[in-house]
Amino acid sequence: MQTLPIHTYLPHASRLIYGCMNLGGNWQANSLQSEHVKIACNMVDTCLEQGINMFDHADIYSHGLAEAAFGQALKQQNQLRDSMIIQSKCGIRFSNGADQKVKRFDFSKDWILKSVEQSLTRLNTDYLDILSLHRPDPLMQPEEVADAFRQLKQSGKVKYFAVSNMNAFQIDLLQQACPMPIIANQIEMSLAQLGWLNEGVHANQTRLSQIGFNPGTIEHSRLNNIQMQSWGSMAQGLFAGGGKIQVATKPMQKTAERVAQLAAEYQTSIESIVLGFLWRHPMNMQTVVGSLKPERVKACAQVESIRLTPEHWYQLFELARGEELP
Repeated sequence: MQTLPIHTYLPHASRLIYGCMNLGGNWQANSLQSEHVKIACNMVDTCLEQGINMFDHADIYSHGLAEAAFGQALKQQNQLRDSMIIQSKCGIRFSNGADQKVKRFDFSKDWILKSVEQSLTRLNTDYLDILSLHRPDPLMQPEEVADAFRQLKQSGKVKYFAVSNMNAFQIDLLQQACPMPIIANQIEMSLAQLGWLNEGVHANQTRLSQIGFNPGTIEHSRLNNIQMQSWGSMAQGLFAGGGKIQVATKPMQKTAERVAQLAAEYQTSIESIVLGFLWRHPMNMQTVVGSLKPERVKACAQVESIRLTPEHWYQLFELARGEELP
């Protein structure tokens, strides 16, 4: 198994992460149903069979039902907890039409502690391996966050701490107040979301201002042993033929065609080529995949057996960009 930054803290963590966002009814259910638990059990078993032992949650996924479905699955096979790494997120608050009439972010100590308690209850576990702050809160007080982290660490309710969708400066601001390390940062990265790459190749060019990605985030992670995790890794199935999005643009169509050609050439799945593009980058990222179809998870797991050549990697990069490199 390739060594990743996260292995400093969790040596047994799998490189593939199962994203649990669609468990519990995929945001549509009003209550947890037995079918939701059955699906969660099936996906947990499939992941573990494929060597995927890391599960990604958030308190808001399916309005809490994703954690609840997973928690019921774990309750049925509680002996599996020690073989799992469970991470969850907090910090997003939806409007509820009563006490709170606006969606907002909340990194207050009280909300962090409350969110963790609720997640632990839903997940049927005594601790989280990782707690991540979901999206940056402009009103964040780093010292208050640090106080919440310290209390959670001392109580044994959270082992490690991370962030999501943050840039290097936001991480440094938080880290200077926290005695414990920020071990991971989860951002959107895929063949369809290339800002993380384009900001590097367009350095010292006016195009950089049009990319909308924060320069230095990737390099900062490598310098500080922060595990980068990609969400949206499969671009909602855009290149794998099973997603809801239609391949409408010429660059995306050409990329999808080349992905299929490479899958045949490498004698592997289309999914593994899409993920292989991400894995080929030397930051050694983890990738989140979240299908409810066991066969798709198995297809993703084939990425373990391939490594794209530099030529193939650059082919995909250029096709997805829709233009030559500068």
